[in-house]
Amino acid sequence: MMRCLDDLLVAVQDRPLKKIAIAVPEEPDLIKLVKQATEQKLAEFILVGDEIRIKDLLDEQDLDFRDFEIQHRKDHKEAAERAVRLVVEKMAEVVMKGELHTATFLKAVLAKEKGLRTGNLISEITLYDKEDEDGIRLITDCAMSIIPTLDEKRQIVENAVELALKLGYEKPKVAVLSAVEVVNPAIPDTLDAAILSKMAERGQIRNAIVDGPFALDNAISLAAARQKKIAGEVAGRADILLVPNLQVGNVLRKSLTYIAHKKVTSAVMGAGAPVVMLSRTDSIEAKLLSVALSTYLS
Repeated sequence: MMRCLDDLLVAVQDRPLKKIAIAVPEEPDLIKLVKQATEQKLAEFILVGDEIRIKDLLDEQDLDFRDFEIQHRKDHKEAAERAVRLVVEKMAEVVMKGELHTATFLKAVLAKEKGLRTGNLISEITLYDKEDEDGIRLITDCAMSIIPTLDEKRQIVENAVELALKLGYEKPKVAVLSAVEVVNPAIPDTLDAAILSKMAERGQIRNAIVDGPFALDNAISLAAARQKKIAGEVAGRADILLVPNLQVGNVLRKSLTYIAHKKVTSAVMGAGAPVVMLSRTDSIEAKLLSVALSTYLS
């Protein structure tokens, strides 16, 4: 099992390099990321976009354009489609969003015939190191699913479980979060939590222990769980936190970064290959971890 996020960097450096196709890498920070990831031997890159702009940006970072594969596509839609196609055709293992609209990028990723659509829901997963023990905790979905339905929550859980298994968890513990830790018909999220727990109990969600509802404190703190007399394998020991909606997930992720000053990274699961979608406000360290995670999963 991965003890911490930094283990990802070590694990990837010990493997053959994988290729990441970036759609529209026409922004200085992206080229800085390419430079550092290349120097740290985390990945190789195929740069798909405006060739002149890309060469100028590489030159600004004292990089020789001849060391990179550049495929000229000035139109953003065409660049996104080509980057995805490179992965579909096995010329790259990972596709990354660059300086283009998210909707344009995802349309290419999810195209029925030419994209990476699998029929599964695409969801985002935030990862950070646990507080008092070895291991990485996953929070989902912090970026993509606005108000997920019960079935979408099931798929979000399954995506997170798949990632946790790849990180070395044998049977990850999933806590379904709400504002309270008891079922309350006035709070629909608590009903979803109870149903998801029963679905896992009956094998409709596999390879994980799912329980809820939990408030955040008694999902991750044994002391808080004991104080409220909440028993079970998940209470205070959650490996995965399922948030009820985007608002909660987004605030929780940003709280980790800006209030707790925790190291965080993210993954996008549910497509036919690893997908990287970085936030402009992510630190370079978080971006490098996202690169490492994507190549580790490929």
